[in-house]
Amino acid sequence: MPNAENKQMLTDIKADIEGCGAMWVVDYRGLSVKEIQLLRRAVRDADAQMKVYKNTIMHIALGELDCPDMDAVLAGPSAFVFAGEDPVASAKVLRDFAKENENLEIKGGMMDGTFVDAAQVNEIASLPSREELIAKLLGTINNPLVKMVRVLNGPMEAFARVVSAIEGQKAA
Repeated sequence: MPNAENKQMLTDIKADIEGCGAMWVVDYRGLSVKEIQLLRRAVRDADAQMKVYKNTIMHIALGELDCPDMDAVLAGPSAFVFAGEDPVASAKVLRDFAKENENLEIKGGMMDGTFVDAAQVNEIASLPSREELIAKLLGTINNPLVKMVRVLNGPMEAFARVVSAIEGQKAA
């Protein structure tokens, strides 16, 4: 019979999964307490949360929520990173931290209801961030408008130069 602590953990896991944009699974074996604190802080700065749950209870929660089977990554010590609205930012944090600390291993995760392996998480981390995409979109929208204003200003600028040249000739 499941105990109250495991029931509460199952409820917490379900709430975390339902409220996240993506979930990444990492193996943190070999990291010192200070390194784990640095990783948690970096993940929190990327609008995500890093939590450690029991793999068996995570498996039960995923099954009850009709999520993809993640048994391939739910082996050994696992930490779960629940991304907020921008899953790319948290994936970048994990990728960059894993480059600096070879002890952190990205196992895989889940995004938009589908399983992603470690290679796909690295590909997601290479995507531009949400802010970069918005800036590119605004630049794309703004560019034709700026060009149109310059074209419309062309005849008035030419007229102003002609008047200025005539004024210069009469003054001389």
